[in-house]
Amino acid sequence: MTSVQNNPKGILLILIGMAVFSVQDALIKFIYEDSALYELYLGRTVAASFFLFCYMKFTKQKINLKTHYPFLTTLRIICFFFGFSFFYISLTYMSLAMANALFFSSPFFVSILAIIFLKEKVGIRRWVAIFAGFIGVFIVLNPDFKNFDYKKLAPIACALCYSISMTITKYTSKKDNSYTQMIHLYFGATIISILFFIFTGDGQFNTFSDPTYQFIFREWFTNPSYAWPIIILMGFIGALAFYCIFNAYSIASPPVVSLYEYSLIIWSILIGYLLFDNIPTIRTFIGVLIIISAGIYIYLREKTRDQMIASDTPNR
Repeated sequence: MTSVQNNPKGILLILIGMAVFSVQDALIKFIYEDSALYELYLGRTVAASFFLFCYMKFTKQKINLKTHYPFLTTLRIICFFFGFSFFYISLTYMSLAMANALFFSSPFFVSILAIIFLKEKVGIRRWVAIFAGFIGVFIVLNPDFKNFDYKKLAPIACALCYSISMTITKYTSKKDNSYTQMIHLYFGATIISILFFIFTGDGQFNTFSDPTYQFIFREWFTNPSYAWPIIILMGFIGALAFYCIFNAYSIASPPVVSLYEYSLIIWSILIGYLLFDNIPTIRTFIGVLIIISAGIYIYLREKTRDQMIASDTPNR
């Protein structure tokens, strides 16, 4: 059966994966006052790694830690780790919909980085789409330059770090397969989280009253009976979401299913409303529509030129 014939199933899997990711984001909002950021990161990563290894053993996939690009792999791990640190931090003070809408500025960064580092050709139309996308980001942010809260830039910092990671992935995938690269991400995240525990786990730097900064520097394991079941659940949810996404990309056309990753914003709006009573403003809706439209246009231009830069690898 061809990938085109499997597109409906791939689309269904990507929709499920994005819905599952939005549930994971909601769990972070529930738990951030009862755990430390990198405690959460460590627990989620270890749990997700366990489920990944079980899946690889069950499907008889070869577990290979060797990389042909040690420097680029290290850089990719660091960018991915701190990128999603920014995203998790943003969920402590920002709605799910706004955080995910700003995160989807990543295709614009990926296109720019592909021009610089991969020597891809981008025409004037895609430059216009990139510019329009950043206008959408500006509308969502609604900045007050006299008293701008720079914490609002955290999802955009995540998008930039993620875009660097994905640009490197596009290059390293020539010799390192997707499972190897995912293992690298989990292994690296575990090591970095343990380092944070060694140096900050006692909470000695938690001198802040702001809940966001407390989340970053809080003492670890202050409420494990409540926090860790949720953290382990997050690991399972993350593994399930990645399973859906990678299966969607393997059985269907990547350029087709990648468009449906934007459903994450819709899921985030629904869950944000149902669980946290967050209702996006008209301005946010307008900005989201511009961001999605610009992203879809970039995809269409890439497909026309057979040059999949920003939409041939899964988000998150």
